[in-house]
Amino acid sequence: MKQILALSLLAVLAPQESSTDPAARKKEYSGMSVASWNQRHEANVKRIKEGNVDLLFVGDSITEGWGNNAVWQKTYAPLKAANIGIGGDTTENVLWRLENGEVEGISPKVAVLLIGTNNFGLEGHSPDQVTKGVAACVQALRKRLPSTKIILLGIFPRDQNPAADIRKKIKAVNDQILKLDDRKVVRYLDIGPKLANPDGSLAKEVMPDFLHLSEKGYQIWADAMAPLLKELMGK
Repeated sequence: MKQILALSLLAVLAPQESSTDPAARKKEYSGMSVASWNQRHEANVKRIKEGNVDLLFVGDSITEGWGNNAVWQKTYAPLKAANIGIGGDTTENVLWRLENGEVEGISPKVAVLLIGTNNFGLEGHSPDQVTKGVAACVQALRKRLPSTKIILLGIFPRDQNPAADIRKKIKAVNDQILKLDDRKVVRYLDIGPKLANPDGSLAKEVMPDFLHLSEKGYQIWADAMAPLLKELMGK
């Protein structure tokens, strides 16, 4: 039963697509060269080899953006957290990194996964393709970190306009990946409504470019995730 939901999503959603195939960065994205991406991957591998990881963050630039900001230092540094987010990453890139040393030799209590928005913005993938890619990342984490609980975050809203087409695509993916929540190993959490205004629009003080988070945005993320994280961390 461990991987039935992830496997079922992969099986029923269209033929095999590249969003489920591990792929290293082969072209520049968002101003990041391939060489820079490789350096960040190597830095992540080095950090993981140091061990002492009870909490792992996995994702793209939104995850990488935690950096060492005040929210991270106050909230997650005491929990022995490591961040392996890399800007511009798609599900394919995360899958490759999971297979190439970025989770080797560790056994965190919890892994937080946020991925998929770049499959829309950079690759033009369909919601079904993105759903398959996210499901594949969950499956890979379960395989490589069998004792780790997973918080699967719904893709965050983007674009200031709540009626934008990208919002509909994100909702379509989130409506599917929530089914990966088995209430045991994988727990789905959608904090998108907390990042948006009551009318669904986005505020610059939370998302300055209507995609990435400000420090206020990261505080909202931390606060929204706190109850579930505390439960899964056993604290």
